[in-house]
Amino acid sequence: MNAASRQAGRAERDAGLPSRRRKVANFVLFQAAWFAAVLGAARQVPLWGTACVVAVIGWHVAISARPAAEARLVALACCIGFAFESAMAVQGLVRYPSGQPAAALAPYWLVALWGLLAISPNVTLRWLKGRPVLAAAIGAVAGPAAFASGARLGAANFTDSARALVAIGVSWAVLLPALMWLSERYDGVVVPRPGKAPHG
Repeated sequence: MNAASRQAGRAERDAGLPSRRRKVANFVLFQAAWFAAVLGAARQVPLWGTACVVAVIGWHVAISARPAAEARLVALACCIGFAFESAMAVQGLVRYPSGQPAAALAPYWLVALWGLLAISPNVTLRWLKGRPVLAAAIGAVAGPAAFASGARLGAANFTDSARALVAIGVSWAVLLPALMWLSERYDGVVVPRPGKAPHG
């Protein structure tokens, strides 16, 4: 590690920001849990993948400076995800091989993935805060891309690929900026400076 990297690391610690090690761990565990959930659903064992997601979320919350704030952000993301994914299911644009308690409801493993997404805004996606236009653009591309990847792995089936991907892209262009805004209100990762009241 060179002097510039060490200085940057000290500056992050002084500001209470997540360390580089935590950012790397957050990214790696997010990816591993996402694949576990998607592959578990594709292989008709969604509970196992969901358990991995819950474990990663639990790890993130437990090591946060203010666990309650991060837990609230995760809960809100799950509520948003449940509403959105259930709307997709009701429209019949996507079908799932496993994990749905009813045809008109989102699969529980997919709702859990929304909670998993919520562990990123205050860590690896922190640079996106205060940039709603950029968040909208990324959401419009990344949302459909992630969904299409899950479908290719067998976790979902599109009944109308074009309509489904457009609907997902438009929705994520709104939902990702909304999640980033919520992460500013419920930031349990950064250690508050003395004299500054924490949110959440």
